[in-house]
Amino acid sequence: MNSSENWPRIAVVGAGAVGGYFGGMLARAGAPIVMIGRAAFVEAVRNSGLLLDTLQFKETVRVEASTELEAASGADVILFCVKTTDTESTARALAPLLSSSATLVSLQNGVDNAEKLRAAGIDALSAVVYVAASVPEPAHIKHVGRGDLVVGPRNARTEQFAALFERAGIACRISDNIDGELWTKLIWNCALNAISALGRAKYGQIAASEDARKVVETVVNEVLAVAAAARIQLPGVETPQAGLAGALKIATQMSSAISSTGQDLRRGKRTEIDSLNGYISRRGAELGVPTPVNHVLYTLVKLAEGRT
Repeated sequence: MNSSENWPRIAVVGAGAVGGYFGGMLARAGAPIVMIGRAAFVEAVRNSGLLLDTLQFKETVRVEASTELEAASGADVILFCVKTTDTESTARALAPLLSSSATLVSLQNGVDNAEKLRAAGIDALSAVVYVAASVPEPAHIKHVGRGDLVVGPRNARTEQFAALFERAGIACRISDNIDGELWTKLIWNCALNAISALGRAKYGQIAASEDARKVVETVVNEVLAVAAAARIQLPGVETPQAGLAGALKIATQMSSAISSTGQDLRRGKRTEIDSLNGYISRRGAELGVPTPVNHVLYTLVKLAEGRT
């Protein structure tokens, strides 16, 4: 274990699967971490530590934990990992607590979180997160696939952030087209999340089903059409064939994962579908691009949540 010397102070706001995994990996490397989460999480961490149950190792790490947002005060780096449904309210509450030199990075699904954070007065960076993880019980992070990030554009702040993660053994790539990277992740989320949730299927089952692949292909094509109308340059996804291949590659890489949307539905929690297929449905309507399958998936998830 490395000493906490020369590490910035790091706060994880929204310590669920994503925040728990990346915050836990940083803590394991020696970084001083405070995780802000729900009472059950905080109690479990204080009693037993944070269990990182990963593909490579199974280890308990000690971290500070708090239910209070004020615990982020004085942090040099903030990993902002709340559900997209809570972005605006949490940002407004957090903004007065942050120092002007603090670096806040959004590790969230969707493409417009940094915009919402900036509207609250926080100069946020965007990160694209690729990790398959869940929380089977409080303070237990179960990791089943990948675990890497993309940040951008390249500047002093993103270089420092990437170096911080690389130091903890987490791959972090810098891109000068972060909007395109966010939209590329949005393609995969729209293609897989709702189908996994509604079909109660792991990603590998989707990839193995010819019928599911046809739905994935249609969803991908709709997202690509909206991206083109919005003039988004998508790195490595210039054709519909590449879009479908990318979605199926993700499904294969994370074959044993159930989507975060599926995990939320199982627990009776609100999903992030408004930021995924719902976002494409809305943007498509604004831009005059039909998105019937994305709209159907969005509507069915909303109905399954018990709200319309």
